[in-house]
Amino acid sequence: MIETFTALLFAHVIADFVVQTRTMVQQKAGFAMMALHAALVLAMAQAATGHLTAPVLLAVTAAHIAIDLLKTHGGFRSFTAFMIDQAAHVVTLGIAAAYAPDLWATGAWVEEPWLLPLMALASGLIVTLLAGQHAIALLMRPHGTRIRNNGLRDGGRQIGLLERGLIFLFLLTGHPIGAGVLIGAKSILRFGTASRDQRTAEYVIIGTLASFGWAIVAALLTQVALGLLPPLEITQPAS
Repeated sequence: MIETFTALLFAHVIADFVVQTRTMVQQKAGFAMMALHAALVLAMAQAATGHLTAPVLLAVTAAHIAIDLLKTHGGFRSFTAFMIDQAAHVVTLGIAAAYAPDLWATGAWVEEPWLLPLMALASGLIVTLLAGQHAIALLMRPHGTRIRNNGLRDGGRQIGLLERGLIFLFLLTGHPIGAGVLIGAKSILRFGTASRDQRTAEYVIIGTLASFGWAIVAALLTQVALGLLPPLEITQPAS
């Protein structure tokens, strides 16, 4: 079951955060754009599992689009709505994996077991960087209009990507102290900006802690996922 879930989760994060463009998100209320997203969701699931005609993949796609329709036409745009939306997607993937636990074992990639840890790592990295970017932006949106930003265009976004990526790397490679050094370094670098007024200081603290917290949780969940996967068997060369 965990193999199937890993493949389906990888397909989901690719469909939602990699191949789905900003234009698609903005125009998803239209039938054509929603249909395109549905086609991409199905195609990613087929590619990840190695199945072209499995009925469960059609059910996963239908559930994904139903959740997206509810979110889009319900006008839910907040951080909380995003988290509930993604949790609903993950639950449907878990149900699908429980219903068809052998989907991976009967797929085209079963002879390539190294793909599973690669999918788990890629999913964790995408969630850390791209999903985290969207989530933190939604969380900070209510406060953004109250802060005067004289920095580089998209500078904060690029800093967030770099810091979350580094934290993910430090934790996955067994160097958590690196994350602590990064937090300390950013605190020092941001001190001048944050000390100007209380509003700016609170904005910086909330954004920084949210970004770091997101990356830490994503990295820890990735470690758990890797631990649940069956170990790779290393074939010894014939002597």
